[in-house]
Amino acid sequence: MNNLLIATTNDGKRDEIARLLEGLAYNVVGLNDLPQQPPVVEETGSTFAENAMIKAVYYHNRSGMLTLADDSGLMVDALGGSPGIYSARYGGPGVDSAGQIALLLEQLKSVPTLGRTARFVCAIALAGSLGGRQVSEVFEGFCEGTIAGEPRGQSGFGYDPIFLDAELRLTFAELSSDEKASRSHRGKALRMARIFLEMLQPE
Repeated sequence: MNNLLIATTNDGKRDEIARLLEGLAYNVVGLNDLPQQPPVVEETGSTFAENAMIKAVYYHNRSGMLTLADDSGLMVDALGGSPGIYSARYGGPGVDSAGQIALLLEQLKSVPTLGRTARFVCAIALAGSLGGRQVSEVFEGFCEGTIAGEPRGQSGFGYDPIFLDAELRLTFAELSSDEKASRSHRGKALRMARIFLEMLQPE
């Protein structure tokens, strides 16, 4: 069985991706499972797709494994698309998810409900080789919503507690893992990546 490296040290993200890839003929491993974890690669791209591919290629070269890398984030219209590709680093070094959420809500405190539109964006990149074939693919998913006035829910990670699904009017942190996977930006991108991986996997 071939290895598939999930290029993240975020346990919540790794588990979410692994669940959506269950049943494939790949041995899924994360960066934390490697005998020696490579240094973090600098994300120098200007889009989610570019940063995802930078990570996929880098960790493939370091591990020799077919690598799946995700770059995702929150784009808030009232903030000109911020935090965007800087979502994971929003607020500067050392700021945790709770601090990033607090900062975002503070920046939006004077913005009325109708102006709090936002979307989650996810780019999934695959890089490496399998069965003599070189792989270099990107799959993108989007999810529209609005920013809640305060955090709600106990599930998920990152900005999930303040992202209200446009149809359900529940935050991603109020959804079950299966509900979130069926609607989220990452779920949509991973379903496309899964179809591609199914075509590649050994008989």
